[in-house]
Amino acid sequence: MSDTAYTPRLKGHYDAVIRDSLLNEFSYTNPMQIPRLDKVVLNMGVGAAVQDSKKIQVALDELSLISGQRAVVTRAKKSIAGFKLREGMPIGVKVTLRQARMYEFIDRLVNVALPRVRDFRGLNAKSFDGNGNYAMGLKEHIVFPEIDYDKVDTFWGLDVVICTTAKTDDEARALLRGFNFPLAD
Repeated sequence: MSDTAYTPRLKGHYDAVIRDSLLNEFSYTNPMQIPRLDKVVLNMGVGAAVQDSKKIQVALDELSLISGQRAVVTRAKKSIAGFKLREGMPIGVKVTLRQARMYEFIDRLVNVALPRVRDFRGLNAKSFDGNGNYAMGLKEHIVFPEIDYDKVDTFWGLDVVICTTAKTDDEARALLRGFNFPLAD
């Protein structure tokens, strides 16, 4: 299936609804000024990989399942004796999603994974970086339906960074609200 024939549901929603509402709300003069999603970066820190090298492969496989794209191993930049860490040792996995996979992931995050989080009261609306990017963390990666709960022996946290082309946090907040992000006020 080629990318031109298939349009993710959220991409269609962005083109049909969100762009127009952002244009009216912020009165842009040029359609290219309208904020859009740029990329989503997923990161799992696997500190236990220092003692057990098999854990990095398990995390790699699970993040690849969650994202639908092959993840890469991140390595230590410096040696830290207190953590028994040497330069170049694998300490985490990450993946960057763009285009159709990004929209599919955000759809699953908002509609499937976040409602499965225990004691969920909404996302922190202050987690913007000042340049229109939003960062959030999940304590357990098992909230995604792709992960078989019975086969998981270790729970890892998952960092999700949503990068937008918005210039301000208010523009990015309006964009994410258009995608039904449950931002708490």
